[in-house]
Amino acid sequence: MGKLIFNDDEEVEIEENHPIKSQCEEIGIPFACEEGVCGTCVIEIEEGMDNLSEFTQEELDFLGEKDRERLACQCQIKNGNVKIKY
Repeated sequence: MGKLIFNDDEEVEIEENHPIKSQCEEIGIPFACEEGVCGTCVIEIEEGMDNLSEFTQEELDFLGEKDRERLACQCQIKNGNVKIKY
């Protein structure tokens, strides 16, 4: 089981190896293409980057700061806590 922490005040548990998209969408992170092409859903990972799935090819092609940014439509949580700023 993993946990997403949003802006220090909201937490949600997610089963291991599940996408984080729906939980991010529920708290207000915008989505558009949902295929990793547009970049609308870029999130900043403050803690726990290693608790997310490997970067997809779409993320590798799009993102600039791979040490802090992810596309919420492409991520799956592995386990542990992931703190997100948006």
